[in-house]
Formats: sequence, C-alpha cells, structure tokens
Amino acid sequence: MAEEEFYLTIPCATHYIAYMSTVKRSIQDKFIQELNRGVMGLAVLSRLQEEHYGYSLIKELEQEGYLLSQDTLYPLLRRWEEQGVVESQWKMEESRPRRYYRLSDGGLELYEKLKSEWGVLNTTLGRLLK
Repeated sequence: MAEEEFYLTIPCATHYIAYMSTVKRSIQDKFIQELNRGVMGLAVLSRLQEEHYGYSLIKELEQEGYLLSQDTLYPLLRRWEEQGVVESQWKMEESRPRRYYRLSDGGLELYEKLKSEWGVLNTTLGRLLK
C-alpha cells in the first residue's frame, strides 16, 4: 500500500471525534429514554386522580415539565383500561365528544403502592448519587 493510500483510509481526527461524540449522544439518549419510560406510568397515574381527556392530560403533564406524546399516551390508556387500572367515559364537551379517563379503585390502589415504592427508590438513589 502506498503511503498516500494509507493516510486516505484513516479518518481525520476531527471526523473521528465527531463520530464518537454522536455515538456517545446516542447511548446517552437511549439511557434517558429508558429512564423516562420507567417513570412515565407513575407520572400519568399521578394526574388521573382527577378526570382528564388525553389532550388535557398531556398539557397538564407538560406544564409540570414532563413531555409525553399522544402516540405514547393513548395506547397506554387503552391498555390500562383493559387491565382495569383506569375507567373512561365519553362526554359531549363543546362541539365534539371527548373520552375522559380516571383511575379506577384498583388504579388508585396501584398508584398509592407505586408512589410508596418511588419514595423508597428516591431515598436510596439520593444516597447512592451523592
């Protein structure tokens, strides 16, 4: 291999650093996504003690700093309804019907248990992260 060919096959340091930075961001993004996925249920449950339709729930969570898309929320609510965690009912509001969701009795019990577990985990992680 000629000397010029050798140098052409090795990416320059700037490209390598940019590539590694992208890889690190990708790994970080995946960890953050996993972390968010882990607490999403508790965040949504925390707001369903009161009745909400999907969009109002998304907006209330957003006001508190927790971002959630409709594509994530609606399948979650449907699954929870099948599992008996939430109950829903259609109401005519303004000019169109909206489906309102609220914790069932079992869902409220689940929320209280998860909230308690979160407190224990939060305390433990607080000690570990010092």
